[in-house]
Amino acid sequence: MALQKLPLVGLLLLLTTVVSPARADGPVCPPTTKLSRASFPEGFLFGTATAAYQVEGAVNETCRGPALWDIYCKRYPARCNNDNGDVAVDFFHRYKEDIQLMKSLNTDAFRLSIAWTRIFPHGTKEKGVSRAGVQFYHDVIDELLRNGIIPFVTVFHWDTPQDLEDEYGGFLSERIVKDFREYADFVFQEYGGKVKNWITFNEPWVFAHAGYDVGRKAPGRCSSYVNPQCQDGRSGYEAYLVTHNLLNAHAEAYEAFRQCEKCKGGKVGLAHSPAWFEPHDLADSQDGASIKRAMDFILGWHLEPTMYGDYPQTMKDIVGQRLPTFTTAQKAKLRNSADFVGINYYTSTFSNHIEKPDPSKPRWKQDSLIDWENKNAQDYTIGSKPFTAALPVYSRGFRSLLKYIKDKYGNPEIMIMENGYGEELGATDSIAVGTADHNRKYYLQRHLLAMQEAICIDKVNVTGYFVWSLLDNFEWQDGYKNRFGLYYVDFKNNLTRYEKESGKFYKDFLSQGVRPSAIKKDEL
Repeated sequence: MALQKLPLVGLLLLLTTVVSPARADGPVCPPTTKLSRASFPEGFLFGTATAAYQVEGAVNETCRGPALWDIYCKRYPARCNNDNGDVAVDFFHRYKEDIQLMKSLNTDAFRLSIAWTRIFPHGTKEKGVSRAGVQFYHDVIDELLRNGIIPFVTVFHWDTPQDLEDEYGGFLSERIVKDFREYADFVFQEYGGKVKNWITFNEPWVFAHAGYDVGRKAPGRCSSYVNPQCQDGRSGYEAYLVTHNLLNAHAEAYEAFRQCEKCKGGKVGLAHSPAWFEPHDLADSQDGASIKRAMDFILGWHLEPTMYGDYPQTMKDIVGQRLPTFTTAQKAKLRNSADFVGINYYTSTFSNHIEKPDPSKPRWKQDSLIDWENKNAQDYTIGSKPFTAALPVYSRGFRSLLKYIKDKYGNPEIMIMENGYGEELGATDSIAVGTADHNRKYYLQRHLLAMQEAICIDKVNVTGYFVWSLLDNFEWQDGYKNRFGLYYVDFKNNLTRYEKESGKFYKDFLSQGVRPSAIKKDEL
């Protein structure tokens, strides 16, 4: 059964009996009696993550230009739930303070993103470079390194320059490929001597699907039969076009990285964001078969081109002429254009086979021939969902996903770029309530254990893990009402940070065992 009903006592017993005998055919995991850093292979990286638009603020400093989300939220304020304006959590001015929070947690690494619009305010180098913006990221990266924290940098985290949106439609146009390569090459050349771990694109599936197929995220495009609020767009077409241009932009950026002399020894990947799927009805063979199809559409769509140079055959067969095709040259550039597989995992769902899709109303989810269901045919929910949880909690799906990637794609290096628990506190939002986030602590315990089992029992090649997120921040269409941070941010009183129970747990978890920075480089 695809259920996860583990009593708290049982969970605690399980967490204190982690035994991982070392085996020669995979990662070496030391035997331990308590889940901690010491339960993972030597050199494993642990960190936290944020994204520029969600934390920086300072939208009028360093000559920063308007980004896609700036205009979207001004145009549709109700869709952003943004009652704090554009203040974010002011990482721009508080980065030294926040890096000390990272250090106090005993973390090894930090994932940040570089706002395109803070570097190229109008989207291209020819239209001007903000040296103040360039220097800001130098300052952040230098401060991280001074504190022994490894920077992982995302080149694009959904903040397309609005000028390029206005000029040619952003990622709807193949013109973005050339402009993105120019931007990526600039940041590689600027920071590549200090930064050795890069992510070109964050969650391409969400960017394409939510932005251009169902209209839930900027730029809010879709067909009216999907969402009556959408004023422009074409579901079942634009998401595939945006992905196509995005993948070609990634391939160009990867080539630029490999040509960057100061970047030698570095790695580049993408951060994919698949859910895991369980069959809606175990007695229905179609529901079982639908899981492979679901994974091809949600993960293979963006992963397989970077590994093999083309889309999954399943997608070609179903989407047909609506799915763009790569040229021979594009396939060659895409093939093997990722050095690791970045994974953002949050939740799972049931996969219910669609018997009769409506071809007159195409959309991505229907193309995959499944409906997503929170309950199965026996009326059981997927995992558990505390009252304030933003998403169902299903750590078994995390382990299943990792094993799936190992088995299907030849056991590539995987890095968990995001994993976290969102709380919708609403009227109960207070420092006392917000910091007593025991459900987030349990979420992290369960998922760290599931990952440890995937590594030490299933022998999946996972090498790093980043909690989303360091701080409560701007959560896109959920605004500031959905909190993911290990630190509570008091938006009403000077944006003061307060450590949550989950932060205390993560600190204790990381305090046991040897940090990678304490190991000689030749031993890693």
